[in-house]
Amino acid sequence: MPNIYKELEKRILILDGAMGTMIQRFNFTEADFRGAQFKDFKHPLQGNNDLLSLTQPEAIKSIHRAYFEAGADIVETNTFSGTTIAMADYYLEDYVYELNFESAKLAREVADEYLLKTPNKPRFVAGSIGPTNRTASLSPKVEDPAFRNVTFDDLHKAYKQQVEGLLDGGVDVLLVETIFDTLNAKAALFAIEEIKEARKIDIPIMVSGTITDASGRTLSGQTVEAFLISVSHIPLLSVGFNCALGAKQLLPHIESVASKTAFYTSAHPNAGLPNAFGEYDESPEDMQAQIKEYLDKSLVNIIGGCCGTTPEHIKAIADLVKDYKPRALVVGF
Repeated sequence: MPNIYKELEKRILILDGAMGTMIQRFNFTEADFRGAQFKDFKHPLQGNNDLLSLTQPEAIKSIHRAYFEAGADIVETNTFSGTTIAMADYYLEDYVYELNFESAKLAREVADEYLLKTPNKPRFVAGSIGPTNRTASLSPKVEDPAFRNVTFDDLHKAYKQQVEGLLDGGVDVLLVETIFDTLNAKAALFAIEEIKEARKIDIPIMVSGTITDASGRTLSGQTVEAFLISVSHIPLLSVGFNCALGAKQLLPHIESVASKTAFYTSAHPNAGLPNAFGEYDESPEDMQAQIKEYLDKSLVNIIGGCCGTTPEHIKAIADLVKDYKPRALVVGF
């Protein structure tokens, strides 16, 4: 099997772009989301993108193919909301293992297709582990700061189930991403470490936080440096940031991480900031020009896109990256 550590020594790896952006292009209806399996389900399911791995698998595979065609080395599974906590909104908690297993299997099948086509260019599958729609560090009630609507144990249990499904489905890497609350991420990392020990495996782990505004902090209040210290006790493949900001706004935060960690670094920013309609207007060429600064400063080992990015964006980045060497590792603190 291809070794992602060896590939990272040779070159900068390309991560795929947005899954949700591509799914929107299909204009799926409620009936499409339901498919045959959930035709008579008693609750609305439209908008549950993870469910499409079960009801519209060929569409999800076509998205993975589009990103590999664009030059991606790593595609993410369609499992950003693949926990019982997030799936409770759709009353689909009982399908979480199946969702993760099948999503991983779909991505694995497409990655193997491309590996057969070009054996000299390994393709990898990253199991996407999102932050859930709850936070363990903050209260959702302004009048009751001590209140929590989720516990660390709740998160740990939910993440453990998700990770089991992803591993059984055949992922190469686990990507704990869009971290707005590091305590949530710690529950995911704890679950992963337990599973690694139980299975006697050593799967690579990527960690990617999100800076929510110009303050340079996560939603739960951590600075870049504090976030980095909080996760660096785990043997990670990479650490970085994604989402919330465009490449230009994310640049100083990636600079900060790159200068302070001994891990590989990653970035997958949005295609700029959303407009008044929540859409992303930044063109592939615009994003490519901004990513060039990351490369000129030798800040990243893994680069891709988040909200609003398409295969066209990823192709523009991949075309640029091939002329650059990967960031050299530094001694962390």
